[in-house]
Amino acid sequence: MKTLNDHLSQYAAYHRDRRNIVTHFVGIPMIVLSIVVLLARPVFDVAGLPLSAALLAVMAATLYYLRLDLRFGIVMGVLLAACLAVAHATAGWTTGLWATFGVGLFVVGWVIQFVGHIFEGRKPAFVDDVMGLITGPLFVVAEAAFLMGLRREVEAVVESRAGPVRSGRALAK
Repeated sequence: MKTLNDHLSQYAAYHRDRRNIVTHFVGIPMIVLSIVVLLARPVFDVAGLPLSAALLAVMAATLYYLRLDLRFGIVMGVLLAACLAVAHATAGWTTGLWATFGVGLFVVGWVIQFVGHIFEGRKPAFVDDVMGLITGPLFVVAEAAFLMGLRREVEAVVESRAGPVRSGRALAK
């Protein structure tokens, strides 16, 4: 299995324009939340516990992220649990409102993503490797950590493999 550095470096190679990265800070959370919301129905009662596809997906994704890296995995688990809380709250809405919310987040999130890739001038990472779909949320968390001065050792490896992040103006010159 690829390491954390392998996944982040491969994904980062498609995301070196700062404007593209910024769009990912908005679009990816919208997409993740939308998926969890849309998986939150139906809810089954299993031995008195509410069980949904959203819960199973959040658990599986959290275990995957924890296997890659404990610290990032914990952060991802907390963020996914927050998405799950929102999703279960929306599951009680009328079907029309719930579906509009979930699908709306999904569509708008992807539009934002594709605008970012126009800035980048490169196709999204998942086109070449479907694992980019699960690496994207981790990339956003890692980029946030890098901005806060955390996980410099990971950032150094990613930049050594994928190159430095460029500002949009540098591309125009």
